Amino acid sequence: MGKQGKEYRKGEMIISRPIERDIYPAWARDIQECEKHYQVYGKLGLKPAEVEERRKKYGYNELDEHQAPPIWRLILEQFNDTLVRILLAAAVISFVLAWYDGEAGEEKEITAFVEPLVIFLILIVNAIVGVWQENNAEKALEALKEIQSEHATVIRDGEKIPHVSARELVPGDIVELKVGDKVAADMRVLELVSSTVRVEQGSLTGESEAVSKTTKAVAKDADIQGKRCMVFAGTTVVNGYCICMVTQIGMDTEIGKVHSQIQVASQCEEDTPLKKKLNEFGEVLTIIIGVVCVLVWIINVKHFFSWEYENGWPKNFRFSFEKCTYYFEIAVALAVAAIPEGLPAVITTCLALGIGKMAQKNALVRKLPSVETLGCTTVICSDKTGTLTTNQMAVARLVAVDSTSDKLRSFKVDGTTYNPFDGKIHDWPSDGMDSNLQTIAKIASICNDAGIVQSEHQFVSHGMPTEAALKVLVEKMGIPNGCNTDGLSGTNVLRCCQWWNEYEPRIATLEFDRDRKSMGVIVNSSSGKKSLLVKGAVENLLERSSNMQLLDGTVVPLDPDSRNLILGSLHEMSSAALRCLGFAYQDELPEFETYDGSEDHPSHELLLNPSNYSSIESNLTFVGMVGLRDPPRGEVFQAIEDCRAAGIRVMVITGDNKCTAEAICREIGVFGPEENISSRSLTGKEFMEMVVCDQKAHLRQSDGLLFSRAEPGHKQEIVRLLKEDGEVVAMTGDGVNDAPALKLADIGIAMGIAGTEVAKEASDMVLADDNFSTIVAAVGEGRSIYNNMKAFIRYMISSNIGEVVSIFLTAALGIPEGLIPVQLLWVNLVTDGPPATALGFNPPDKDIMKKPPRRSDDPLITAWILFRYLVIGLYVGVATVGTFIIWYTCSSFLGIDLSGDGHTLVTYSQLANWGQCSSWENFEVSSFKAGGQVFTFDNNPCDYFQGGKVKAKTLSLSVLVAIEMFNSLNALSEDTSLLKMPPWLNPWLLVAMFVSFGLHCVILYVPFLAHVFGIVPLSFKEWLLVLVVAFPVILIDEILKFVGRYASEIQTNLKKRCSKTKSE
Repeated sequence: MGKQGKEYRKGEMIISRPIERDIYPAWARDIQECEKHYQVYGKLGLKPAEVEERRKKYGYNELDEHQAPPIWRLILEQFNDTLVRILLAAAVISFVLAWYDGEAGEEKEITAFVEPLVIFLILIVNAIVGVWQENNAEKALEALKEIQSEHATVIRDGEKIPHVSARELVPGDIVELKVGDKVAADMRVLELVSSTVRVEQGSLTGESEAVSKTTKAVAKDADIQGKRCMVFAGTTVVNGYCICMVTQIGMDTEIGKVHSQIQVASQCEEDTPLKKKLNEFGEVLTIIIGVVCVLVWIINVKHFFSWEYENGWPKNFRFSFEKCTYYFEIAVALAVAAIPEGLPAVITTCLALGIGKMAQKNALVRKLPSVETLGCTTVICSDKTGTLTTNQMAVARLVAVDSTSDKLRSFKVDGTTYNPFDGKIHDWPSDGMDSNLQTIAKIASICNDAGIVQSEHQFVSHGMPTEAALKVLVEKMGIPNGCNTDGLSGTNVLRCCQWWNEYEPRIATLEFDRDRKSMGVIVNSSSGKKSLLVKGAVENLLERSSNMQLLDGTVVPLDPDSRNLILGSLHEMSSAALRCLGFAYQDELPEFETYDGSEDHPSHELLLNPSNYSSIESNLTFVGMVGLRDPPRGEVFQAIEDCRAAGIRVMVITGDNKCTAEAICREIGVFGPEENISSRSLTGKEFMEMVVCDQKAHLRQSDGLLFSRAEPGHKQEIVRLLKEDGEVVAMTGDGVNDAPALKLADIGIAMGIAGTEVAKEASDMVLADDNFSTIVAAVGEGRSIYNNMKAFIRYMISSNIGEVVSIFLTAALGIPEGLIPVQLLWVNLVTDGPPATALGFNPPDKDIMKKPPRRSDDPLITAWILFRYLVIGLYVGVATVGTFIIWYTCSSFLGIDLSGDGHTLVTYSQLANWGQCSSWENFEVSSFKAGGQVFTFDNNPCDYFQGGKVKAKTLSLSVLVAIEMFNSLNALSEDTSLLKMPPWLNPWLLVAMFVSFGLHCVILYVPFLAHVFGIVPLSFKEWLLVLVVAFPVILIDEILKFVGRYASEIQTNLKKRCSKTKSE
């Protein structure tokens, strides 16, 4: 866990890390001390009464139930957002006003309730999506429980009890573990019944190979990988048979610690950079709306009161509640206009489209906001095994003996997978295998228990990865020339191995053990004699070898010079982080000369006792060796280079050993081939021993870093410190041990093939191909999506500024309301939606991965962009309100005749003081036509400014829609002119504009919808007026773009001059 007592901060809430209780260090004590501490004898186990007593003290062997927040709390949390609160308030007020108008005697029409109902629908959909995502976040803890063992074989009171529920285990229980068993608790190994026991614990520790276990105590401060005398809950026995004693159960186990860390990490999840910016925007918007609403009321407060003058003094003051509510409705309309209601839907659509694009590149995004967060990733913390490497052992070098004992031959072997056809052996003899190479192929094939099968398009191994790699090598070596292959299966991927096993059948196996570090098999040799074939650690085989085989099969004594030559080659391969295995054989086995595998044969007794194996495997003839490794993926080197060009730092955090990890990092380009990396390569333990300021200084280094032998707590601490420094962190992982860090990172990336369900559920993104280069491609896609999102956010916000200016001007000038809330909702949600979504299809910049990542605190809208859109917004307001005024006051505009419908013209003064209409003498209004309707005002001429404004409202709304369509073309690029970036570069935008105009025509020309929105059809000349008024928005923005480019160019030149002056 690292240094205890530290705290995570989330907002103002302080979340303390779980404090570990004192745990007895069983790994650092010998067996007798452990038995004494737990008051149990390994041969007898606990008595039933002791089991019950300990269960009362320690509880059951299970992980804590995580109490998910109740659904009502999750729903309420979805409204903890400034924009949502403004919308909610606007909807409630709008609903109350609609209800009040009905109560006041007016007919309650469905149109009055359209606005609040639509807003409520938006809020409900938003809450549903939010609750669904919150529920998904809880699944990681449930997945963790699924990897726990369900049963165990326990020794209690001297009796072996199979299938005891793992939940019933208590500290001190004696448990029997065999091949295939899943470990049910953390245990101390008491006895190795078989000669060796190996456990697959990579998902918990990050190690790339199964680990051999021992009964010997280790250092008290050993890391989890170094606790070789312990087995851990959730891991699996892949070889051997042993007796263990339970030391920790439930939340005290290593997997329990991971459970606690996931809980802490889930509490520390933060909003994405875009969400933070939108929240900040919402807060600013709240202030702006408040100020503008107050201004609207102050400007129009004179309309709330009326009075009479008598003898020069005002009297008979009257308060008009009707006027008060009217301007209150304008304030509500202002709020509706200011809030980009369609923004959440468009963002969701754009992110969903991004998920589809990323899925095509094998990056499966589980959480929508992660698409945007990827775009500002500054650090990628990557696991090594399976992500940077293939997680498939492969032979990289084959060393054989030459024609004389003072020379060795070295062959480079290509290939990174278990596919026998992946790669070749370089400098292979043109005339086929000589006797020495044949012997190596024979031993590698027969002294081997692994298998490889083809599953769809992949080759999957069974057994030890190193042995599977040897079988792939044999297939690449081929079959000796002139050999009969008629009986071989055409479908068997290991045809050469099959031939060798049929050519010299195995009759006995000398299992691998940790003392002699070798494995041997006795075969029926082609010569009619019995032969012993051995593979194992090169140093151990050399100690037991007295001869060596030359190229032509001649056997010569293994003299000191030859031995040193082989050891020199071994050291060279080990320095390159290759795992080396040697091959040897023995043809003289007098005691096994007649042995046929029968248990009745006298020699069979020798094979039952592993202590005899070293004497059997003596006087060997050494034939060669191989160097194996988990090879890096071929495309990773270029991906690392792409990260460097994009300003993204790569940190490798692995549970593997330091030497191997450093060699891989040099090969893939994290480190240079000859670079001094002493300050950039640390073990997890070394990093955790540093003080916090030194830790942060270490993490701030400008290039790649490596952390080897890292434990779960180390990974979590690294991610936390990086986030504290303002970095946006992407963390990869596949094991249970990676889940807490995946949860804590800004982007948790799990492996789809090798990843555990725990890691996948804790992640934000899953790699379908487990490939690091896929992450880099996803980051590029994320950057492109963010740029497109900025385009449509700017577009929608500029449109909303125009609507606010329009409402404000209406109130400030005192003219009748030109745009009603339901129309503004239609524009924000439906009309603006298609163009905004289409902007998400803008093609990415060609140099998108050659720019440094944006900082998470970079402004969404710069001061210059805001000024531009204030200018545009001012024009939108003037155009919409101006069109409204033109219809009332002008018979023609710019040569366009507007008198065809027969409406009555009024003066601007009359329009601005329409509230005093009832006091005007001889005011008359003639009827006019709109669509198929005739509007008359004989009974109430003053209704001309309310019921009669339907045509003027329609013109204002149409101008607003047209301007926003043209404005979407401006949003194609932040600074580039439409002459250089024409609209057809994004054909979807042109389609979207036609769709939006089509939808607008639908509500104009479908009578029911026209009634709902309070509009009427327009004539050709009126449409001409709309287009003439709307088009200048393109010209205005082109001028502003030109000014911006010119100012940027001047600023760049000044910077160049300053830097040149400084250098001189």
